[in-house]
Amino acid sequence: MIGKLKGVIDSYGEDYVILDVHGVGYVVQCSARTLQKLPRAGEAAILSIETQVREDAIRLFGFMSEAERDWFRLLQTVQGVGSKVALAILGVLGPGELASAVAMQDKTAVVRAQGVGPKLAARIVAELKDKAPSFGSVDPLVAKLAGEDEDKAAPTAVRDAISALVNLGYGRPQAAAAVAASVKALGEEAQASALIRQGLKELAS
Repeated sequence: MIGKLKGVIDSYGEDYVILDVHGVGYVVQCSARTLQKLPRAGEAAILSIETQVREDAIRLFGFMSEAERDWFRLLQTVQGVGSKVALAILGVLGPGELASAVAMQDKTAVVRAQGVGPKLAARIVAELKDKAPSFGSVDPLVAKLAGEDEDKAAPTAVRDAISALVNLGYGRPQAAAAVAASVKALGEEAQASALIRQGLKELAS
């Protein structure tokens, strides 16, 4: 089994990359998020690999980190989630975001992925809830801020910043994670406007 590939990007397809490893071109399927993070053709890249062997084919799936690969495996333990849907979910949610979404039972975040309806999203967050902590650390501050009941003890600036990001279309766990990171970067006394600006930078990174 192939667990990792280190080589040079040969070319890109719609949902895959061809990685040249010592003259052998491996076709590696990747999520949209991973494809965006990979370098241009001709540059070096390293991918964690999940190998799936079927009767009629051997398929390689590539990831930027082992955590992303672990989530790819974990998602497929849910009935109705195959490799295509798992990649679609990882295309819109990174490992940390997915861990937070599952921990917070945020079906809205998961349903953003192509091919995932409300029922499947509900099944995913329900079945994986107990396993989420094993695959992604959920910041205590994120958990506190992203709870279903708005935390009244949080500073007004923090609540306002989260609310603003949610109004811009981000899921509450993602908004809470971005603001939590912003608080750590700017300090607890930061104003809402500063937290929003920093939060948008965190979400764009």
